[in-house]
Amino acid sequence: MKPLKYLISGAIFAAGLVAGAPIFSEEVTVTLWSRADRSGPMRAGNIVMAADQLNNFLEAAGSDTRVKLELIETNAKGFDADSLDLLKAHSVGDTPDIIVAAHEWIGAFVEAGLAANLEEHIQANPDLYGDIIPQLWNSVKYKGERYGIPQDSEVRMFFLNNDMLREAGKSEEFIASLPEEVNAGNFTMADFCDLAAEVKNSGAAEIGFVHRPNIGPDFQMAMASFGIDLYNEDEAKLQITRSGLVNYYTWLADCVEKGALPADMTTYSWDSVHAAFRGEQALSKFHGIWNLGPQLEAFGIDPLDADAYFNKITWINAPAGEKGGEPKNLSHPIVYIVADTPNKDLAAMIVGLASQPIPNTRHAVGTNHTPINNSQAAMPEFVTQGWGLVAGVPLLEYAEFMPNHSRIGQYNAITFQGVQAVETGEMDPEEAAEFVIEELETELGDDLIILD
Repeated sequence: MKPLKYLISGAIFAAGLVAGAPIFSEEVTVTLWSRADRSGPMRAGNIVMAADQLNNFLEAAGSDTRVKLELIETNAKGFDADSLDLLKAHSVGDTPDIIVAAHEWIGAFVEAGLAANLEEHIQANPDLYGDIIPQLWNSVKYKGERYGIPQDSEVRMFFLNNDMLREAGKSEEFIASLPEEVNAGNFTMADFCDLAAEVKNSGAAEIGFVHRPNIGPDFQMAMASFGIDLYNEDEAKLQITRSGLVNYYTWLADCVEKGALPADMTTYSWDSVHAAFRGEQALSKFHGIWNLGPQLEAFGIDPLDADAYFNKITWINAPAGEKGGEPKNLSHPIVYIVADTPNKDLAAMIVGLASQPIPNTRHAVGTNHTPINNSQAAMPEFVTQGWGLVAGVPLLEYAEFMPNHSRIGQYNAITFQGVQAVETGEMDPEEAAEFVIEELETELGDDLIILD
């Protein structure tokens, strides 16, 4: 019997893929670690189907070798808890071959000897990965090299209600120009705050804008607008700038003072936040693209009527903190990671097959995630059902990603304390910045760099 790598070469790679799997016995068991996720069942499902596809190729090549995919499905409540469970399993030798994970855990997985470096695999297989949206690769890098494949992506932005802008006296030309003005650095975060206050004070809105009420990554795109770069890639450490933090907290304080942002925003429930925008109380909200479906339903818009939706709602990036600056947004991809096991070459090839346009579209359109491949935007499912997701892709040009550092959760929790303190008036921006930096130093120690 021919070695498996030659059989794969004759079957799969005749279609343009590159061989590289090692020699295996007639049945090769590849293990997949994935939390049970009702919101994204195809994250694991596409890997299972890719293994089936690989078996079809092997059968067509006349091989009696088969891949058996074994799913290890966990009941972890979230990706953080799941990653901690995975690290525990790895520490006692129970290491799966393929992992579905949140990208920010890559650094911890590399340092634990869990994640395989995929640079050579990616470069050797342009037919598998050459169409992936370039910006998404930044989410899987650790110390400059790629240790994962983006499985899906999303984009977080500022939503604005155009009807409220019209009622407040804004022209169609002003509304239509907002995204371009933001991207050009002409419309700043201060301008956004002033606009939200103006619309509220005009009576067109009850609330200027709302944000998430609790700890989470959404704030990172606003922080980035004020020059806060959270991560030093060369040293693989988190970082903070005192001046940037003061500017960010000053913006929040100004928005509260002007009436654009509720002072008790951090006491809201998520239901209240969603209701404020979907119930047309608030001019704006910054959150994620997955809000599109509930917004269509709340506004009574046909899910296939893109024109009606964008007549009602405008999307913008988080504006720059100052004139001439660059806008920002945030994407938080879930990724496939190949473990450094004897099966890593075969596992990587299965991941590559699962990352192609058809399986990825199956997941993305069904769960309101933006595509990972440029060509998916032209696929029928995206054209008819996923028009909103296609519209979100250009925003990824300005995307920031959570640092691939295991302590980013602590970082977010501490900086959120500053948000609460400033918005409620408990501290002024300078006091909040000093408090947050002291807490970051205490909690993160050598994992933190203070820039100024």
